[in-house]
Amino acid sequence: MIPKIEQASTLEIKAFQEGKLVELLAYLNENSAYYKTVFSENNIDVHSIKTLEDLTKIPTTTKDQLQQYNDDFLCVPKSKIIDYVTTSGTLGDPVTFALTDNDLERLAYNEAISFACAGVNKEDVLQLMTTIDRRFMAGLAYFLGVRKLGAGIIRVGAGIPELQWDSILKFKPSYLIAVPSFLLKLIEHAEQHDIDLNNSGVKGAICIGEPLREQDFSLNSLSQKIKAKWNIELYSTYASTEMNTAFTECEQQQGGHHHPELIIVEILDEKDNPVAPGEVGELTISTLGVEGMPLLRFKTGDMVSAHKEACSCGRNTLRLGPVVGRKKQMIKYKGTTLYPPAMNNILNDFNEVDSYIIEISHNEIGTDEILIKIAAKATSEKLLQNIKDHFRAKLRVAPKIEFHDKKEIQKLQFPKMSRKPILVIDKRV
Repeated sequence: MIPKIEQASTLEIKAFQEGKLVELLAYLNENSAYYKTVFSENNIDVHSIKTLEDLTKIPTTTKDQLQQYNDDFLCVPKSKIIDYVTTSGTLGDPVTFALTDNDLERLAYNEAISFACAGVNKEDVLQLMTTIDRRFMAGLAYFLGVRKLGAGIIRVGAGIPELQWDSILKFKPSYLIAVPSFLLKLIEHAEQHDIDLNNSGVKGAICIGEPLREQDFSLNSLSQKIKAKWNIELYSTYASTEMNTAFTECEQQQGGHHHPELIIVEILDEKDNPVAPGEVGELTISTLGVEGMPLLRFKTGDMVSAHKEACSCGRNTLRLGPVVGRKKQMIKYKGTTLYPPAMNNILNDFNEVDSYIIEISHNEIGTDEILIKIAAKATSEKLLQNIKDHFRAKLRVAPKIEFHDKKEIQKLQFPKMSRKPILVIDKRV
C-alpha cells in the first residue's frame, strides 16, 4: 500500500507538491481571515508563488500567532465542523483545531498509509494504549487509520498494565500502539505475573511521544531496555495536531517517511532560510488537503534533520531523523547547548531510576539552570555519582540532581488535564 507519488522521482514529487501549493494558496486567499491579512499586509500576490523555493517570500506562522488568532485560521462555517481537538499545550496554552468530515477522512488516510509503512496490514490486530478522548487527535487518528486499513483494533486506552495484559492474552494483538516507556511497565508486570513476553503474539509496537533512536538511527537506551526483554520490532512515529499528518518509520527503520500528498516540509534556520542538507533546523510545514484549518509555513518548534537519499523500501520521500529537541527548550548550560531528549537518553540508561522530571530555570544572573528530580528504587550517594559521571562523559556537563519520592514525581508528570506524561518543566518563561 505505497501511494504512487511516494515512489515517484524527486523531480516528480516536487512538481506534484508545487501543484498542490498553488491550490493551497488559492484556498487560503479565499477562505482564511488570518492568511488574507498576511498576504495583504506583506503585498503578496499568491499567483506569483509557484515553486517550493518561492515559499521563502511568505512569512512563517508561529505557535504564538496560532494561539492569539486561533479563530481566524478557520476556513469553513461552524456547521461543517464535525470534531474539535486541542493541542497538548506542552509549550503554552492549548490551541483548538476544528475538523470537517473531509479532514477526518484525510486523517484516516494518513494513518492507514503510515501503519502500512510500518508493515501493518488488514490481517493484523492493534491494541490502542493511548487515550481516544480528552480532545486528543492522535488516539482518534489511530482508530480511524486502523479502520480504513481494514485491521482490527482493541481500544484499551492509557495505563493499567493489568488490563493491557488481559486484552493482549485474550485478543492476541499483533501490534501495540504505545508510549515506549509504558512498554517497560508492561514488561515489569509480565515478569511479576509469569507472563511469557515472547509467546504473547505481539510482533511490534508503533511508538508515540518519545524517541526510539539516536541520530544515526541506532537504538537509544530506552529501546535497548525494551528489546533486551521483549523481542518485538519498535517503529517510531512523529506527528503533531497542527500537522494533521504523521512521519512513520518503514521496516528499514531509518527515519519517518514524508507523505508528499499531505504536507510540504521545510527545515529552517534562525532567519527562516532552508538549512544546508543534513543540518539540524526547525521543522516548518504547510498542510495539503486540510479543509477546516490549513496552515502555511507553520513553525512546529521541533528541531530535526532530513535524510533525502532513496530508501530501500521503495519510497523516494524525504525521511525525518529523531527530534533533537524543542527549540524553546534549548538550554545553554555552562557553555554547552543541550536539549532535554539527550538527558532522557542518559537517565534511561539506569535501571535504578524509576521516574524523573527535568526542571529548567534561570538563576539570579539570568543563565540557565537544570535540576533533575529522580525517584529511584534505592537511593545512594554512589548512584548519584554514577549518574553525574554519565552526564559528564556524554554531555560534558553534570546538572544538579536530587532524589525525590516517586508519588511526588508522578504528580509532576501527570498534572490535571494531561493526556501524556510531562518530563520537562520549563520555568524560564
